[in-house]
Amino acid sequence: MNIKINKFKFSGFQFITCNSRTGFTLIEIMVVLFILAILAAIVAPRLIGRTDDARVVEAKVQIRNFDTALKLFKMDNGFYPSTGQGLEALIQKPAAGKIPDNYKDGGYLEAKKISPDPWHNPYVYLSPGSRGDYDIICYGADGTAGGDGYNADITNWDL
Repeated sequence: MNIKINKFKFSGFQFITCNSRTGFTLIEIMVVLFILAILAAIVAPRLIGRTDDARVVEAKVQIRNFDTALKLFKMDNGFYPSTGQGLEALIQKPAAGKIPDNYKDGGYLEAKKISPDPWHNPYVYLSPGSRGDYDIICYGADGTAGGDGYNADITNWDL
């Protein structure tokens, strides 16, 4: 408890006062809560509607990173990893299938793991792909092929 003692003289008399106010009044707390509620009502709807947009952008960025790493893998080794080797070949030298001779120490991705897509589903990697040397597919929010809006597939050939 913080007590402040004030001494002062007036007309020859000495007065001593104590000020022991250490907390907030109920009105002050209510005003602060009201202001916080107004801010939450303004900011929350803007943030809530943007999470799916952010997930789509994150999936596109991850696919571009895989795309770049796969091209580096091919430059070093002359081929893309097979479907069986998968994207894991970008972080660890494959032990089965066609073994790369010039595999880069430390792999081809800074992250030492292949993260799932933003909706916690694995990326689909096919080599050879139906649209090129390889396909990388994220099935979107619903986790199944096809769909519209946030459920639409995100692929390396559409970026």
